[in-house]
Amino acid sequence: MDVDRLGHAVALARRLRGAAALFKIGSQLFTAEGPRGVRSLAKSGAGIFLDLKFHDIPNTVAGGVSAVAELPGVRMLTIHTLGGLAMMRAARKAVAGLRKRPILLGVTILTSMDRAEMRRTGISGTPAKRAVALASLAKRAGLDGVVASAHEAQAIRRACGPKFLIVVPGVRPTSSALNDQSRVATPSAAIRAGANYLVIGRPITEAANPRVAALAIAEEIAHSTR
Repeated sequence: MDVDRLGHAVALARRLRGAAALFKIGSQLFTAEGPRGVRSLAKSGAGIFLDLKFHDIPNTVAGGVSAVAELPGVRMLTIHTLGGLAMMRAARKAVAGLRKRPILLGVTILTSMDRAEMRRTGISGTPAKRAVALASLAKRAGLDGVVASAHEAQAIRRACGPKFLIVVPGVRPTSSALNDQSRVATPSAAIRAGANYLVIGRPITEAANPRVAALAIAEEIAHSTR
């Protein structure tokens, strides 16, 4: 989920208990509520995917990662691979000494970006080529995995091996609108491409009955893997 107020987030987490593995706190909710939001959501029993996409000089990112890694309930957190090898290594070092450290993921190419948008921002090549290169750099830095489109997941799996985690956002059931995403996939297609985790927001949070929507998606995934 990625909602902007804590009360709504906690209510959704309680409603979706047992229907989702983790609950995402993105920049919108974290900016509005800060660490208090993480602690409150953790008290509801939710595991948290803290998606803040840290991207700065190595020392600053290491400090930010260190500050949030010990918040209760944080199972995964993100940094941006475009920050470079030194930045990613600094982030990895920042969590190395924790007894129960969160999974550290590198964001590759945003699912809102297509080749034309990449070209406008000065990023050469195709989304697939850049995502695989960035994923390989993340593995070299010691990260546990990456966040990448389902369109690049299969190539990343070949390049980075079976133990490297791939978290796929931009997942939309067949009946859902694309919203601001360019490179999307259905839940079953993302799983077949090699995803370990799926990030599914608006198709659930904006549904008339979020729990029913989440369970329907879980059933679609289960059916595709039988």
